[in-house]
Amino acid sequence: MALLEKTINQNTFMDAVSLRVGDLEGMSSYYSNILSLQPLEEKVHGKEVHRVLGRPGTPLLRLISTPGLPAVDPRQAGLYHTAFLFDTKESLAATVYRAAHEPRSRFVGSSDHLVSEAFYFTDPEGNGIELYVDRPRSEWLYAGNGDVRMDTIYLDPNKYLQTYLSETVLNNTSILPASIGHVHLQVGNTEQARQFYVDKIGFEATTSVAGALFASAGGYHHHVAMNSWHSAGAGPRAATLGLADVAIVVPEREDLDMLVNRLKGTEFSDNGTSVTTLDPWGTHVTVSLPGVDTDELLNR
Repeated sequence: MALLEKTINQNTFMDAVSLRVGDLEGMSSYYSNILSLQPLEEKVHGKEVHRVLGRPGTPLLRLISTPGLPAVDPRQAGLYHTAFLFDTKESLAATVYRAAHEPRSRFVGSSDHLVSEAFYFTDPEGNGIELYVDRPRSEWLYAGNGDVRMDTIYLDPNKYLQTYLSETVLNNTSILPASIGHVHLQVGNTEQARQFYVDKIGFEATTSVAGALFASAGGYHHHVAMNSWHSAGAGPRAATLGLADVAIVVPEREDLDMLVNRLKGTEFSDNGTSVTTLDPWGTHVTVSLPGVDTDELLNR
């Protein structure tokens, strides 16, 4: 039991990501165009408008309208990308096609990571996006120390679309399953990030490369990644547009109790169904029980 208390439940998964945005309508239409996300509900908090986007019954993004804030600083701690996971290569290809044909997108690359195939874009306000599909776990490779083997091998986007793009799927992207597969963060120091996301939150480290650490629950290749490639030495985050909250879901209240034990010495709040805290750079992290609805998201 002592080991279990140190690690997060193997059935943990990631939930809707929250972004502070300057142009609420523009960002809503962008994510609607590339991912077929629709506004599910919104609420006004003072001068802020909080809008949840997703598909029926599945919130995927919370956009917080804060137009007075400075733009995303790529050298600051915060979001590297939000990774949207698809069930099939055909679903991924259809979404990549939509993203590539959205004039406000910026395509930044594509890679075969051995465990997954991924395509990368930047949204109109500078937030990174990954669109990806996993390879079957039976095909994953492991190093002698047990680390998951990952790589960055060029993946030809045109060949991928020629192989997997289907007009039928392209015309039905609004009903395709999609989820937040992982969240990749920029941090000031990966060892400090390990002390928080592994030792405190309870993820297990799965692999590391120069300047980056990957960690997960249940042996997944990663639910959270942390790199200092552009943000080495970054201090506490300034108030800017960009990442507002990283959301994690655990199965049982017992999991939250164990999290509270691990967070001793760290400031946090516990409302019975969610525990919230800040990482070393001031990024808001929420760990909740299943069934988070749009109303709870809007009130975070």
